[in-house]
Amino acid sequence: MCGIVGFWDPRGGGAMAGDLVREMARAIAHRGPDGDGAWVDAEAGVALGHRRLAIIDLSTAASQPMASGNGRWVVTYNGEVYNHADIRRELEAEGRRFRTQSDTEVMLEAFDAWGIERALGRFIGMFALALWDRRDRKLTLIRDRMGVKPLYYGRNNGVLFFGSQPKAFRPHPAWRPEIDRDAIAACLAFNYIPAPLSVWRGIRKLRPGHYVTLDAEGQGEERCYWDPREVARGGARQRLPEDAVAAEEELDALLSDAVKWRLVADVPVGAFLSGGIDSSTVVALMQRHLNRPAKTFTIGFREGGYDEAPAARAVARHLGTEHTELYLGHGDALAVIPTLSDFYDEPFADASQIPTMLVSRLARQSVTVSLSGDGGDEAFAGYPRYPLVTRIGGMLGRVPRSLRAGLARAITALSPAGWDRAFDLLPAARRPRLAGDRVHKFAGVLDFADFDDLHRRIISHWQVPPTAERYDGAPGFPELDRDYSASVSAPLDRMQLADMLTYLPDDILVKLDRASMSVGLEGREPLLDHRVLEFAWRLPHALRISGGSGKWLLRKVLDRYVPRALVERPKMGFGVPIDAWLRGPLREWAEDLLGEKSLREAGLLDPAPVRQYLAEHLSGRRNRQYSLWGALMVQAWHRRWA
Repeated sequence: MCGIVGFWDPRGGGAMAGDLVREMARAIAHRGPDGDGAWVDAEAGVALGHRRLAIIDLSTAASQPMASGNGRWVVTYNGEVYNHADIRRELEAEGRRFRTQSDTEVMLEAFDAWGIERALGRFIGMFALALWDRRDRKLTLIRDRMGVKPLYYGRNNGVLFFGSQPKAFRPHPAWRPEIDRDAIAACLAFNYIPAPLSVWRGIRKLRPGHYVTLDAEGQGEERCYWDPREVARGGARQRLPEDAVAAEEELDALLSDAVKWRLVADVPVGAFLSGGIDSSTVVALMQRHLNRPAKTFTIGFREGGYDEAPAARAVARHLGTEHTELYLGHGDALAVIPTLSDFYDEPFADASQIPTMLVSRLARQSVTVSLSGDGGDEAFAGYPRYPLVTRIGGMLGRVPRSLRAGLARAITALSPAGWDRAFDLLPAARRPRLAGDRVHKFAGVLDFADFDDLHRRIISHWQVPPTAERYDGAPGFPELDRDYSASVSAPLDRMQLADMLTYLPDDILVKLDRASMSVGLEGREPLLDHRVLEFAWRLPHALRISGGSGKWLLRKVLDRYVPRALVERPKMGFGVPIDAWLRGPLREWAEDLLGEKSLREAGLLDPAPVRQYLAEHLSGRRNRQYSLWGALMVQAWHRRWA
């Protein structure tokens, strides 16, 4: 696990190119605190930089950038290939010789022996890398199947930049970027920027499961080597029989193997544990493979409804892990907020980034690698919105859209406060919290066009993003425009696929990558092993959702290791009470960033709707926490970087 950066200036790298790329790498030194390296092809104008977090083969011989045995290939690489020892043995049988025990060298020799696509098909791992071909003078950028590791690239002022995070480009004198207003609109709508967009115009996120080979002009077409669309289509065509016993056995074996591979390291390994289904499954299988107690970590909040520590403690006690928990006051969490823009360096507004940063800091005191349960909801249909959208779409989809639109107008004719007064007639025990706010949210999705539109509206925080420049229509997902509609037809499959193409790589995995790497901690995700995902897509819907609850088969596997009573509770996510904090300890900070003067100076957001939402939230009339958090993170990012 590391940080990578580089540039290709066809006009020549200059005598100081090595020093320059090292300076660029220092901007992401937190990703690799164990060392740095640089390599320059001065004649071609290519410079590769690296920051190392030593995980496998801790010797200096495994440092990067690294050249292949024949000298043709040079790589700067972030990630791990867990099955490198098996691949090494195959290559040795073909006559290849190795100087190190590193997976980096195995990857280089595999590319040279088998070619890029065949080698990628053999790797079990997570990776983002830049591979320079000294003979043909071409640069290949590669990202792992699910996009666990980030990779940005693009041309600016005649120079091709590439790296783990765009802030690494800033020290280069040619870097003169412009803000991409479409990316800002998307961040306001979804609280993250979907690939291939980045906050900087002309700089792309390489899509997960893709690679691109570029020439000196930065030209090259991205090629897909592993596509969730194809996996979903294949799963729909080759559904498994509804044999729960056989499916449970196969999933248990697949997950066990995925966890085993992710324990490969020459440094201490632990796991995040929330006490939910996903992380508990990972920890249970991890403990099964170890001959000592697994190290597990969780944090607790004293605010009611947000504390997962007791559940995690109960699971840890049952499994016999070496458990560490830390209870935090709101002051500990609030202290993280000023650093968020430093480490995320694009606008990013999933508020669970705060506890993820905190639990990463806790784990890093004891381990260098931590397993997580990310991906379980997308793979096994765990989000409550899946059955909700299916029910709403099925019932209301039969009603003409014009009638639904009329009903929405009738509902919103009464203000949220008016609906609150109406609900006050109910007994207190049956009175929903923020009833008027919920009624208005329901009205906002009533005139949906189809299941896809309904799903998009439910996950959107601003239906019309309040950008300073008028934004026509609602933001979409570029990744869903590429044959998405022909992939699968069932609403559940379509929602899972949409999340797997967008929300998972661009929100969940970005959150974990930036939070863990902010303290030099490697995060690994066993539930995103591509073999597990390929199996999950073959599951009949009845083995995913049963009785209105998702992750049915995953729960059955966990039942083998942990009593159901310890994990059976409403889904909490990994949240913090942003709604209350914005009315309390964060109020002054929020009013400063979202003040009329600050908004107009930044020039990214339209002050009127933002100020209206802020006033509604501070008064308690509406809960606008997620919409406001997006606006706040855009403003905080602009103040820090732009």
